[in-house]
Amino acid sequence: MTLAPTLEPRRSATGLLRILGLGFGLAVTVGNTIGAGILRTPGDVAGYLPNAALFLTIWILGGLYALLAAPSFAELGSMLPRSGGHYVFTRHALGEYPGFVIGWTDWLSNCGSSSAVAIVIGEYTGLLIPAMRGHATAIALTVIIVLGLLQWMGIRTGSRVQQVTTLLKALAFIGFVGVCFLSKPAPVNSAPPAILPVGTALFTAVILSLQAAIFSYDGWAGIIYFSEETTTPDHDIPRSIFGGLASIIAIYLLLDAALIYILPISQIAGDKLALATAAKHVWGQHGDTIIQVIMIVSMLSAINAYLLMMCRIPFAMSRDGLFPKNASHVNAGGTPDVALLISTAAAVAFIATGTFNQVVAVLAFFFCCNYILGLISVIILRKREPERARAYRAWGYPWTTAIALFAYVTFLIGAVLSDVRNSIYSLLLLAFSYPVFRVFTFIKK
Repeated sequence: MTLAPTLEPRRSATGLLRILGLGFGLAVTVGNTIGAGILRTPGDVAGYLPNAALFLTIWILGGLYALLAAPSFAELGSMLPRSGGHYVFTRHALGEYPGFVIGWTDWLSNCGSSSAVAIVIGEYTGLLIPAMRGHATAIALTVIIVLGLLQWMGIRTGSRVQQVTTLLKALAFIGFVGVCFLSKPAPVNSAPPAILPVGTALFTAVILSLQAAIFSYDGWAGIIYFSEETTTPDHDIPRSIFGGLASIIAIYLLLDAALIYILPISQIAGDKLALATAAKHVWGQHGDTIIQVIMIVSMLSAINAYLLMMCRIPFAMSRDGLFPKNASHVNAGGTPDVALLISTAAAVAFIATGTFNQVVAVLAFFFCCNYILGLISVIILRKREPERARAYRAWGYPWTTAIALFAYVTFLIGAVLSDVRNSIYSLLLLAFSYPVFRVFTFIKK
């Protein structure tokens, strides 16, 4: 009897495996977006706007804001199915230097974010296991290294880890919501209710609340880092973006609705750990333990997504000659192994030196730039390459793209004005990037 030949997975020209489907796309979108931020942001939003209706409205508007930009990135991702994230679109539409800046800052931001979240896992682990207290740095390093080793085994392993951890995260949050709605709300305390601002102060509060909510939605375009690894990018990229974003909006609104059901809005306002406060009301002394377990699972999913994404940025830059050449190497499992090693080493260095918070704060300036330049890229490519095949075309173009662009520019201005010091550091980093870029382009020649 003759055995059927083993079918090798399809590979792209660069060696990446084309094996990712919609399940992974949804998992990396939700896993990358929902992390530690949801623990703190509700308290910030309620602090600005201590009114239940306005509180929920802000989260709805934040989701709609993301939905305005999503069609443009779905078009870019399916039109330019190359792994590497925002860098790919910016370089193609605007040239090598803008692409280099976005790639470099996006990579550093992902490395810093993974380090920051790993430290939080270390702190929570210390709270759960008294013997581990005081060892947050060692735990964070272990988390990064172990997940990095799993990624090294190949994209199949990385994808499975992402899907399992994201599923556990979603089920945990949905279970939390269900228990909250089945529980008796906390009594309204005797303290005077917070006063809602009026006039200019109300406008400022709305803007600051929107900034907090919008930042919590960042990550909905996670699939664009894996475009050439999806089996059918024409279908999977738009579906992953919209399906993932719809799931995120639903989870956020359910969590927020559960919060304002179980706690008075005045108690949520300013609470840095609003979910933990709700958990303590529902489960009593076990509430802290339960929410800590939920958040650790949630953050493991986020770190795994960060590691998957951040190694694909230097990989993409390397094959274009904007990063050391060996970073474009792909191992048999479909992992850009050299880029993964460099990225993991950077995350480890940020943890060891305690510089991750500074990195994330400085590079928050570029969070908006990624989306602004992506939206500009849609406009430029529509005019410059009108005949190029577009399996998915952004609905509502040019209005949805223009409105989203205006909103992100406004968000950027607000971010600069609210943190002038780190914005200046961001501009200095931008200035420093040019000589680095010239060195790489010289070496390429």
